[in-house]
Amino acid sequence: MCGRYALYGPVKLSRRAKAALDALDLDLVSAVNQREPQYNVAPTHHGLVVTADPKGVAAQMFRWGLIPSWAKDAKIGFNTINARVETVGTKPAFRSAFKHRRCLVPASGYFEWKGEPKVKQPYFIHDPAGELLLFAGLWESWHDPKDEAGRAVHSYTIIVGEAGPVSGQIHDRQPVILAPETWEDWLRGDIEIAKAALDARDITELAYYPVTKAVGNVKSQGEDLVQPIAL
Repeated sequence: MCGRYALYGPVKLSRRAKAALDALDLDLVSAVNQREPQYNVAPTHHGLVVTADPKGVAAQMFRWGLIPSWAKDAKIGFNTINARVETVGTKPAFRSAFKHRRCLVPASGYFEWKGEPKVKQPYFIHDPAGELLLFAGLWESWHDPKDEAGRAVHSYTIIVGEAGPVSGQIHDRQPVILAPETWEDWLRGDIEIAKAALDARDITELAYYPVTKAVGNVKSQGEDLVQPIAL
């Protein structure tokens, strides 16, 4: 499960990530650094995603919570913020996007909660060196049948799988972090290549620390949300 995450600059990249982005001809560092920092991205918020089409690769702002093209209204998006890696290719809400509309979701880190329901403590989970993470995602274009102007709503979901050895101490699921060498395959490859990219997903050792419970409020923003606190 991934219900909150953050994206802010200044961006740090590994050598592998820099090489992969150069191959994609994408200046993702500028795309993140030049935007307003987002310390608490929540469902229905708009987040930065990386997409590809025959014209090239681009970083765009889409709505979090995938709305399938066949949906009657946008409410389904509350239940589709995540797609399980085990069923992403078969579940009706995701299978078309998995074949044709895959994306990367950049994040500085994400939040998970641990403990009893009324006293759950949020933690910020991130790369130990503070480097940018790119999650596997899917996107979709939907037209509201009630919108006479026919405007498209572009939305996305984050694929989640089993947690790694460190993040598993907080939650049993985590976003699928793709290895830089597979980013182009994920964006542009056919479905078999995409499956191989998921199978080769990065097993980055993540780190975590407790943060303020204010992050639980979707309206909360500010750098303090990603700062460690003492328990």
